[in-house]
Amino acid sequence: RSLLRRPISSAPWESIYTLDPVDPSESTFEKILIANRGEIACRVIRSARKMGIKTVAVHSVADGGSLFVKMADEASYLVEENIIGAIKETGAQAVHPGYGFLSENTGFVAKHEALGVKFIGPNSEAIKSMGDKIASKRVATDAK
Repeated sequence: RSLLRRPISSAPWESIYTLDPVDPSESTFEKILIANRGEIACRVIRSARKMGIKTVAVHSVADGGSLFVKMADEASYLVEENIIGAIKETGAQAVHPGYGFLSENTGFVAKHEALGVKFIGPNSEAIKSMGDKIASKRVATDAK
């Protein structure tokens, strides 16, 4: 049977990428920090709201009046060194890097792993392996 013909669930919200309802009994985050800006941050905020997750937007002084900052439940300044401070101050349990520089930064991910803060994305070892062409070819070959 096609997934497209399957009736939509009567659950209060749907998961983001499938037609399966989000299981409210599964543990999830109460609050996430979004370490990105603009449209990407807006999309993450909308998705988090659908899942009942509070959001913290980090931004530069210049971005202070932006839509994503206004949409978030809380806001802090986007300086990599201050993100950890913002996590502690706001009680965020996870970091969503969006796309770009922080999502590919092994050091950024490793810092959060060491603090026990969840990184919404690949772990630091996966980023390191996939960022190295030789290592990524080995990983792909070993997976066959």
